Amino acid sequence: MNAEQGLARRIAEEVLASFDAHRTIEPFTGRVTGFDLPLAYQVAAEVRRLRVARGEKAAGRKIGFTNTAIWAECNVTAPMWGDMYDTTIHDLESIGGKFRIAHLFEPKIEPEIVFGFAEAPKPGMTENEILGCVDWIAPGFEIVSSMFPGWKFQGADTVAALGVHGALLTGKKVPRGRLTDAEWLRQLVSMKINLFRNDVLEEQGEGANTLGSPLKSLRHLIAVLDRDRINPPLAAGEIVTTGTLTRLRVIQSGEIWSVAFTGIPFEGYSLHIE
Repeated sequence: MNAEQGLARRIAEEVLASFDAHRTIEPFTGRVTGFDLPLAYQVAAEVRRLRVARGEKAAGRKIGFTNTAIWAECNVTAPMWGDMYDTTIHDLESIGGKFRIAHLFEPKIEPEIVFGFAEAPKPGMTENEILGCVDWIAPGFEIVSSMFPGWKFQGADTVAALGVHGALLTGKKVPRGRLTDAEWLRQLVSMKINLFRNDVLEEQGEGANTLGSPLKSLRHLIAVLDRDRINPPLAAGEIVTTGTLTRLRVIQSGEIWSVAFTGIPFEGYSLHIE
């Protein structure tokens, strides 16, 4: 193990210990000389190794910061990705539309579009070809969580610290065959979404807010992973969520958040925050 690998392992151990103890930490970019994205993705690989070793199963990826409208607010200048696990992905119906947030850091909610892959997509594929690898598409909420106080960080920090991923809660899955590929390509861009808190409209968004389309977000991730010599490419069976369609909103226990779609055959759904 070289010095950089040793540093990545130590940071990964700190991240996971802090998460387990529900203890905040200071950004690595402010206290580790030369901390950058390549090192952060080495940390992410070490975190995944540790989580798998203790019994969790890597089940997919989240793509973050695909909505450029939140870049200034989050002090980032590019998208990123993080791992998701069988312990962090939940079907909304199976959990009764309720989710506890006490274990998360300053949680926020993001309505997103989620894809389940039947086949592994390959680098260089068009959006239409990527869609051909998909089994189902669903709306969902990602609950994001930053262990850096006040959500103050740089992009590399978020990659190292669990991808700011707290949980993915998926709504009803729609088989890809429900629409033609041409209809999916069009509707995933033009669809509209309303986000409500306790029946009050909080945010509005559209598919084009995620790098132009959720499928463009997937294409971006596939290209990034193709250049990564440490982390694995997407595989068949993985679940990928493609970034928030609206601005992030802080959530608190007792609230009920819900969404309604137009222009795409997704059913609306709600989530009771506990």
